[in-house]
Amino acid sequence: MKVNGQHFRTIWLKPDDETVVQLIDQRFLPHRFVIEEVRTVEQMATAIREMHVRGAGLIGASAGYGMYLAAIEASAGKLDEQLTRAAAQLKATRPTAVNLSWAIERQLRNTAEGKNAEEKVAVALRTARSIADEDAEHCRMIGRHGLEVIRQLARRAGKFATANPSGGGPVNVLTHCNAGWLAFVDYGSATAPIYAAHDCGLPVHVWVAETRPRNQGSKLTAWELGEHRVPHTIIADSAAGHLMQRGAVDLVIVGTDRTTLSGDVANKVGTYLKALAAKDNNVPFYVALPSSSFDWKLRDGLKEIPIEERGAEEVKQADGWFEGQQIEVRVAPERSPAANYGFDVTPSHLVTGLITERGVCEANEKSIRALFPEQAS
Repeated sequence: MKVNGQHFRTIWLKPDDETVVQLIDQRFLPHRFVIEEVRTVEQMATAIREMHVRGAGLIGASAGYGMYLAAIEASAGKLDEQLTRAAAQLKATRPTAVNLSWAIERQLRNTAEGKNAEEKVAVALRTARSIADEDAEHCRMIGRHGLEVIRQLARRAGKFATANPSGGGPVNVLTHCNAGWLAFVDYGSATAPIYAAHDCGLPVHVWVAETRPRNQGSKLTAWELGEHRVPHTIIADSAAGHLMQRGAVDLVIVGTDRTTLSGDVANKVGTYLKALAAKDNNVPFYVALPSSSFDWKLRDGLKEIPIEERGAEEVKQADGWFEGQQIEVRVAPERSPAANYGFDVTPSHLVTGLITERGVCEANEKSIRALFPEQAS
């Protein structure tokens, strides 16, 4: 996507020094656009854990590059042992997003084929690049398939110009958290169909749920939609049901950090409540994901998906921009305890469909396996 007219991915190698990984430090958005330079696996682990980078696809890509940095650091020593330690260090940063372990295991498998340290470093670099490139391409394809979902819905609702020459207003899409370009390497998952619709001239408007406690919706999704000139409106999380009751939402599209083979979806906490409201108001509820976000070993999301619990300060405090600097303020009683669950699980029966790089399917094992027959057990 573009920032001030210039194309950026979220993570890339420094053009004049391929031992340095550059990334967009999302802690400072939307107020400042900061590029961070990462030189060690320790720095990459910190970037993932402290959410300089976040989002399923980008976490995976960052882990891939982190393993490459580990290979560089260990090239003169016991490389395989160092890669194993780096893998454990990176896996411990964020437990819910399956892309993290998927990328790390891919690096371990590929680098094991290298015959010496130099070859292993080269393999790690190729693998990291492939993970990032595939993530961007898969999101682009999610955009193409999701565009057809929006087109069909617009025609049924009489909002598409060919179906309603007088115009029926834009297609209103509701999102939760940030499953946009900033959560992946490029395009995004939930936002990719929105960008594709906007770019082809199909009018869309996005209801952006703020997504407490870190406000990834109001900070990140709103910022990137604005950079792409997509019409949007920020709403409080609790306003989503109100809008659906009044027919102001045509469909919901969210992302996922881990989806089971049976179609259960783990996403940012609050997703489940939006799915319930969508079901009650007959609003289609879609989940957009690349295949790297499937956990092919799990079937029961409620019992088997690990749910990250983050620090209480994220709930009790808020940050913002004041007089040229970013500050934090306390919004809750100092002595009151707080619980901070990072994700929840939306059962498959609440999901209208899954939008993947291979097409759209129902949220059940039979339909998922039909799209990905190589995953048959």
